[in-house]
Amino acid sequence: MGLSASPGFMQGKYAWLKLLLVTAIVLLNGYAIVLMYAGGEYAFALLTLVVVSTGVYVFVNQKTYAHRYIFPGIAGMVVFIIFPLAYTVGIAFTNYSGTNLLSLERVEQLHSQKTYMAKGGSFDFQLHQDVSGKYVLALTQDDTLYTSRLVDMVSNADIRAQKLTLDTQRIKLQVADSAPASDVAPIKDVISHRQFLNSVILVTPKGDELVMNGLRKFSAMKPLYTRLEDGVVLKESGAIIDGPSILRNNQTGQIMLPNMEIGYYQYINDEGEFVGDRLAPGFVVGVGWKNFDRVLTDNGIKEPFIQIFIWTVIFAAGSVAFTLAIGMVLACLIQWEELKGRAIYRVVLILPYAIPAFISILVFKGLFNQNFGEINAILESLFGIKPDWFTDPLMAKSMILIVNTWLGYPYMMILCLGMLKSIPEDLYEASAMDGAGPISNFFNITVPLLMKPLTPLLVASFAFNFNNFVLIQLLTNGGPDIIGASTPAGTTDLLVSYTYRIAFQGDGGQDYGLASAIATLIFIVVGALALINLKLTKSEDRAA
Repeated sequence: MGLSASPGFMQGKYAWLKLLLVTAIVLLNGYAIVLMYAGGEYAFALLTLVVVSTGVYVFVNQKTYAHRYIFPGIAGMVVFIIFPLAYTVGIAFTNYSGTNLLSLERVEQLHSQKTYMAKGGSFDFQLHQDVSGKYVLALTQDDTLYTSRLVDMVSNADIRAQKLTLDTQRIKLQVADSAPASDVAPIKDVISHRQFLNSVILVTPKGDELVMNGLRKFSAMKPLYTRLEDGVVLKESGAIIDGPSILRNNQTGQIMLPNMEIGYYQYINDEGEFVGDRLAPGFVVGVGWKNFDRVLTDNGIKEPFIQIFIWTVIFAAGSVAFTLAIGMVLACLIQWEELKGRAIYRVVLILPYAIPAFISILVFKGLFNQNFGEINAILESLFGIKPDWFTDPLMAKSMILIVNTWLGYPYMMILCLGMLKSIPEDLYEASAMDGAGPISNFFNITVPLLMKPLTPLLVASFAFNFNNFVLIQLLTNGGPDIIGASTPAGTTDLLVSYTYRIAFQGDGGQDYGLASAIATLIFIVVGALALINLKLTKSEDRAA
């Protein structure tokens, strides 16, 4: 009997329901894509479009319907691994940071919204409510009183309820000899009509235009910058500068242009050269290999990076070595048949692995406290010493290795317990007949036979400790700090915690571009370790 192809997703008894489900998915994700694109999130919009359209094609097309089982896994890998990696690498080639977060268009808009106090100054004002429910605006400056006509105001609540769009109203003021006879409205009336008041322009008898500048003030505020649509002619050279983002300072007359090399607006001189300080906020621009170059050439970054890289390798290798040594020895002891209560010892020794790591780390942080910790209390009573675990770089590194060894040895012990059972007892019996003792058997039989199958797992453990962020963050937070570093860097930082501190704890603004460059370098190192692990695993398979 021949095999027939399995029915497609759009076939069968409930085809109409499946079509409805696919339509809903397409519409919802299409709406989300439009929103992301409108918000400037082009990368996320493209990712959603590719994943959803591919998924719909796989599930709708009968030829690709068999791939529905592997599509969720591939989609998850694209969304949670490949895309974040590509996005991080992309950021590494930009100046994206805490001070350069926005697009050029958004920065231009923010500058255009800045105002300054123009001729006319500031006026104190009050609202006076007439018996008819209308209001009179009374402004004072230098003992001179100005009043407006009766104004019919709209409250904030009515604007929201009726979805009104307020047009700008120009209301003329006149000099008054006395304040209006009506009572002064309380401040809550100003607040409840603030949207209307913000849309009003008051014109003084001198022609000065006033806008609301606080709950009790109207001021002659004017835009600080004006966008020049027709470009500008330089006085010195006569050259014409044209572009969509030219701004003129209305106070000084200076021209400001976006500097695409540094990602900030700057003023230019009559020759078109950038002068003066950068104007925050900045915008995101591509900087090429600059962030990678900073890691390699800037001594304030290069030296801490090299120091932290060396410590990261030492920490990862030391953690693997210490946990393996202790775990293997304890596994051999637990397997010793003459040891009574082996089951109890096995449970007790596995407990550090069963307790959540962050709890153990915080407990050790208290135990190693330099002034009140139990460890220093014991050391002082026995040897008269109180090590500076958190302020001395060497002692801090030693403390980290001690804590990580405690956290990691149960894992190695469990691995060795399983592998010890695969070693033939005949080898030990033959060795005993030759007069070898337990120590000789351990180094000549147990260790060589365990190391071969353990090697891929040791490489994986090295890679894990290479990025052991939680331990460093909770125990030392990278401290003590490295003197002379131009970025946040500590002597106990690993590359991953160093990257985190650059990205989120920078004093001069979080430098996401530099952090992404370092994260890219970390990925290359960890990726190389993964390849080594893969080759070792293949070698084991061929040997088997």
